[in-house]
Amino acid sequence: MEDREIKIERIKELVEELNKHAYNYYVLDNPVISDKEYDKKYDELLKLEKETEYVLPYSPTQRVGDIVLSEFQKYSHRGKLWSLDKAQSLEELIDWDNRNRKFVAEYNRTHEDKLPELKYIITKKFDGLTLNCTYDEEGVLVRAATRGTGTVGEDITAQAKTIKTLPLKIDNDYLFEIHGEAIMTKKAFDEYNSMAEVPLKNLRNGAAGALRNLNLKETARRNLSAFFYDIGYTEGEPFESYSEMLNFIREKGFPMDDYIKSCSTVEEIEEEIKYIKSIRNDLDYDIDGAVIVIDDTRTRELLGYTVKFPRWAIAFKFEAQETTTKLLGVEWNVGRSGRVSPTALLEPVELAGVTVKRATLNNMDDIKRKGVKIGSQVFVRRSNDVIPEIMGVALETVKGSREIEAPKYCPACGSELIQEGVHYFCDNTLSCKPQMVKSIVHFGSREAMNIEGFSEKTAEMLFEKLDIKSIADLYRLKKEELLTLEKFGDKKAQNLLDAIEKSKDCDLSSFIFALGIPNVGKKTATDLAKRFKTLENLQKASFEELTSIQDIGDIVAQSIIEYFKEEKIINSINELLSLGVKPHFEEVAVSNNPFAGKTVVVTGSLEGYSRTEIKEKLQLLGAKVSGSVSRKTDYVIAGKDPGSKYDKALELGIKILSEEEFNSM
Repeated sequence: MEDREIKIERIKELVEELNKHAYNYYVLDNPVISDKEYDKKYDELLKLEKETEYVLPYSPTQRVGDIVLSEFQKYSHRGKLWSLDKAQSLEELIDWDNRNRKFVAEYNRTHEDKLPELKYIITKKFDGLTLNCTYDEEGVLVRAATRGTGTVGEDITAQAKTIKTLPLKIDNDYLFEIHGEAIMTKKAFDEYNSMAEVPLKNLRNGAAGALRNLNLKETARRNLSAFFYDIGYTEGEPFESYSEMLNFIREKGFPMDDYIKSCSTVEEIEEEIKYIKSIRNDLDYDIDGAVIVIDDTRTRELLGYTVKFPRWAIAFKFEAQETTTKLLGVEWNVGRSGRVSPTALLEPVELAGVTVKRATLNNMDDIKRKGVKIGSQVFVRRSNDVIPEIMGVALETVKGSREIEAPKYCPACGSELIQEGVHYFCDNTLSCKPQMVKSIVHFGSREAMNIEGFSEKTAEMLFEKLDIKSIADLYRLKKEELLTLEKFGDKKAQNLLDAIEKSKDCDLSSFIFALGIPNVGKKTATDLAKRFKTLENLQKASFEELTSIQDIGDIVAQSIIEYFKEEKIINSINELLSLGVKPHFEEVAVSNNPFAGKTVVVTGSLEGYSRTEIKEKLQLLGAKVSGSVSRKTDYVIAGKDPGSKYDKALELGIKILSEEEFNSM
C-alpha cells in the first residue's frame, strides 16, 4: 500500500474515533479520554489532511471554518416547517383537547379501522433559532437551514457545523430532514460576554446572531448548543408515532432534552406545565413554554392542518414577565393605513434578558383607561416574551406627571389628522412618506406579490428620489431611473425590474392580500380567492356572501365592502390591471384527473418543483404522497439523480413517470 493510501486510512480511523469522543464529551457528558489526548489526535488528523489534501466532509476539522462567507443562499425545505398554534390558558388547552376527542370519537363511530385512545407527548418549548438539517443516504450532514418562511429558508450549513453537539455523520442509509432548536446556554452566554467588546443582550439573540453571521469565527465563539425533536421529511419508512420518531432521533445520536412526558388527560398536562414552569429559571437555557402533540401518526394525518398550523399540536406559552419603569414620553408613528399610533418611550429597563426602551400604547382610550401619564411609573410586560406592552400604572398619582395629548397634525407630513372612533388618521395617502413606503413594502412582500429583493430602504429611495407615489408606479419604473439610486448597479437594477415583471403573473389570494384590505390577512385572502375565483366576483360580493365563508364575520365583511366602495381604490386596481398585473385562481378538478385517490412517491430532484411544491400539487390533485415505495404505490415521479426508490419501483413493476410526463398528465 502506498504511503498516501496509508495516511488516508489513518485519516478515516481518526475521524471516526474523534467524532465518537466528541459525542461522548458534548452529548453524553461522559468523556473517555483526556483533553490532551484528544488534542494530540486532532493535531495528527489536521497534519495528515494537509499532507494528503484529503478531507472528509464530516471531519471534526470542518466544524470551525477560518473564512468569512459572502452571502446567504436560499434553501427549499423538502418538508414544510409548520408554526404551532398557541394557548395561554388552561381553558384554551381544554378546548383543543375537546376538539381532538370529538374528532376521534366521531371517526371511530363511523369507521371500522379505529383510532387509538388519545395520548399526548409533552416537551419544553425552546427559545432559540429553528434548525432544519438534511442527512443524505450515506448518513452525512449535507445541509443546515433556517426556518425562513417554512418553505424556503437560508443555508447555514457552515455555521451549524460549529455546534459541537450536532453530528456530522450518523449511521443511516436514507435521506431525511430533522428539525431542532439552536440555543445559547447561560454558561456560553456568560463566557462570551466576559470577553466581548459588545456584550450580548439575551440568549436568543446570541443564538440567532451567531447563525445569521457570515463570519464563521464569530459563530464559533458563541459556542452554541442544540436540541432535536422532529423529523419533517424522510425517505425511509414512516414513523407510526411521535414516540417512535423520538427514539429514532435518540438512537442516531442527536442531542435531545431529557424531559419528554406522556399524558392522556388535560389534568396530567396541567401538572406537567406547572412542573416545567417551576424549573424554568433553574435551566441553563431559555424556554418560553411547553409543546403538546398527539402521539399517533395516523390520528395526526386525519386531523390535518389549517393554513398556518397543524391541528394535532399546540404550544402553551408562559405568562410574560413584568417590571416597572418610568414613562418618559410618547412618540406618534404613521402606519400603512394612515393610522397614527402612540409608542411609549421608557426609562431603559431589563426585562426577561432584554433592555426595554419602548412599549405599545394602543390608542387614546386605552391610555385613559389605564391612567397612563408622562412621568408615571408603569407596569411593562413582554407579551408572549416578545412584544413590550404597558399594562397600567404602578402608582395612581406621581408628582410632576402630565396628561398625554393626541396630536392634531401628522408627525410625518404635517397634514391635519382626522378622528375615526378611538383612532386618528392622516388622510394624505399620496405624499405621506411612512404610509406610501409601508404600503409598497407590504405589496412586494413574500406572501403578497413576492417581489424579490424589495426592502424598506429601497421603497424609501423610490419615494424620495424617483417620486413613486402609488403602487402602479412600480410597474412604470425604468432601468435608467434605478441606476441613479445609491448602490444600484446594472445587475441589481435589472434584478428588481425582472422581479417586478414576474410579479404580474400572480395568484389571486396573493393579490388580495397585497391590496392591504383592513382586517384581511393571508388566510382570509386565501379563503376569499377559493370562494369567489375572480377579483371581479369579490368586488361585487354581498355582505351575506362574505359572511357565509367560515371565519369571516361582520367586521371583516364590512371592511371588504367598504374597501371596494372607494373610487380611488377601484381606479388604482384598474390601473394595475391595465399595466399587465394578472391575478388568477387555479382550481383543479380533483375527481377528474389520473392522480385522484392514488398513492404517489417522488424521488430525485425536479426542475419545476421543490419537494414541498410537488407534495402540495399532488395533494391538490387528490393524491396521497408517500415517502416509501411499496406494492400499494401507484406512481413514482422520478427527477434527476433518483435514489433507491427508483430501483425498488423497477423491481415491483410500478409505473415511473418523468417530470414531463407528470406535467402532461
